[in-house]
Amino acid sequence: MKGVILAGGTGSRLKPLTEITNKHLLPVNDRPMISWAIEALVLAGIDELMLVTGGTHAGEFLRLLGNGHAYGLERLLYAYQDKPGGIAEALGLAERFVGDDPVLVMLADNIVEYSIKEAVENFTKNPVGARIILTKAEGPEHLRHLGVPEVKNGKVVHIIEKPENPPSDYGVTGIYMYEASVFEIIKTLEPSGRGELEITDVNNHFIDKDMMAYDILEGFWGDAGESIDAYWKVNDFVRANGANKLRN
Repeated sequence: MKGVILAGGTGSRLKPLTEITNKHLLPVNDRPMISWAIEALVLAGIDELMLVTGGTHAGEFLRLLGNGHAYGLERLLYAYQDKPGGIAEALGLAERFVGDDPVLVMLADNIVEYSIKEAVENFTKNPVGARIILTKAEGPEHLRHLGVPEVKNGKVVHIIEKPENPPSDYGVTGIYMYEASVFEIIKTLEPSGRGELEITDVNNHFIDKDMMAYDILEGFWGDAGESIDAYWKVNDFVRANGANKLRN
């Protein structure tokens, strides 16, 4: 399985911290945020990675990460997204890197308490369709900022982006696994109202084909790029409890 970490975006919700750097280079506890995402993939057994970024600070990732060997990677490639076009568009830049392999996609501002290795192993046993990771949300107010799945009889039947009336208590984290056909799906997407290619449309495509599975994350999940308050909440949690911990 190949890995793709998405570290683009303008970081507008974290201004003024992001006036002089990419948000994924901001510190979370004792290291840059991007380091936690790379560690999550390496601990899950993924050692070939493409990092997709953009903006005026893209070169700083190369200075920080180099060839990736110091982070446990065998191969690290970079792609540049020249304008904000959505998560699905950013993933599309990795098509030639991924080839015919399954791929795990992670948003670099997602921080998890426990390793995602088990979920990755669940997908690699039968890497067909797609698999997403859900988290139990704190309440409707938080869910209104996430993609929320409607679940019936143990299956995700639809995902609604930022719903006013969430159909479940679970949010879709920024961690997705796909078969290689995902790139053909991306080519068929139309931009949403905000002018972006939406990853929720990709996920609903697989759901409509009855090719979507899911895992429910245990422990803490945080989106460190959601807001200044969320950023400090993630920092406080990781400082006290760590992240990407392997279960005994």
